[in-house]
Amino acid sequence: MPEHRGAIRSDLPQIVEIYNSTIASRIVTADTEPASVESRVHWFEEHAPNRRPLWVVEDASRVAAWLSFSTFYGRPAYAKTAELSVYVHEAFRKRGLGSYLLTQALAHAPTFGVDTLLGFIFGHNEPSLALFRRFGFQRWGELPKVALLDGVERDLIIVGRRVGNANS
Repeated sequence: MPEHRGAIRSDLPQIVEIYNSTIASRIVTADTEPASVESRVHWFEEHAPNRRPLWVVEDASRVAAWLSFSTFYGRPAYAKTAELSVYVHEAFRKRGLGSYLLTQALAHAPTFGVDTLLGFIFGHNEPSLALFRRFGFQRWGELPKVALLDGVERDLIIVGRRVGNANS
């Protein structure tokens, strides 16, 4: 059974490596060029263990997967809403790490003052859409053709779920 822990600064190179490994597929992220570790330091520091955590799952002393809770829209009225991002190292996919991390996120969100979770997923990323559906996330919105990847316009799907005492 996997276990997660809060990310520490020395995990950042592996977190960025996993993120960068998804860019070429044009399925997971709208970034088209690799991020540097330095460019992600501010993002890393925005995560607070008791409010907007960044978790990692390790396997053989390397980061195998990570999940982040990120502030949604940056306005006080949205403080109880967080965006989830889940990334799994290619060598560790299909082992249930994404499911494990989503299970933990749903269980712990209320302790962070979060009652609404969102995911922003490309419309052509069926594996991620299916994963979130399995955990009760519903399609809450679609932004058609908002991303241009290698000359192809792509839709962004917004999925959401209420958690804790604010079910559905």
